[in-house]
Parts: sequence; structure tokens; C-alpha cells
Amino acid sequence: MPTETWRPANRPRLPVVALGMSLGIFLAITFAACVGFDLLVPGQAMYQSWLKLLPGFTWLSWPSFLLGLGESFGYGWYVALIFGPLFNFFAARLTE
Repeated sequence: MPTETWRPANRPRLPVVALGMSLGIFLAITFAACVGFDLLVPGQAMYQSWLKLLPGFTWLSWPSFLLGLGESFGYGWYVALIFGPLFNFFAARLTE
């Protein structure tokens, strides 16, 4: 008789790579949309917030825009690398 603990096969699990790509691209698209909005409606611009949230970002040049895209994508991966394993850990413990 095996001594392993039985675990349900259908317990919730987040694939971290898919989560990282999804969040990274989502935040990069959101950043690009916000920059576009700031250019279209300067009176409602929120680029002051980007200056605080994205190190090295300045308003607005192509290198700075690309840096903002990269940092936004990186923030998505940061969330995925922290949140994904934590979710998987607790989901496995709570569904046993």
C-alpha cells in the first residue's frame, strides 16, 4: 500500500509563464494607451504618475517610451513571479 497522501487531480493551479506573459502584455498595452490618451487630452494627462512609478522615464521621447513599455512588462512579470507561486502554494494546501 503506498504511503503517499492522496491529492485531488483537479486542484486549482496558475501557470506562472502564462500569467507573466498575460500581465506583462496587459500592462504594456495599458501604458501605451495611457500615453496615447495623455497626448490626445493633455489637460487630463497622468504622465506625472508615470514619472513616479517608472524609474528613468521622462516625458516624452522614443527611448523613454520604450523604457516605460519594458518596465510595465517587467512589473507584470514581477506580479506573476510573486503571486503565481503563492496562489499555487495556498490553493494546494486549502484544497487538500
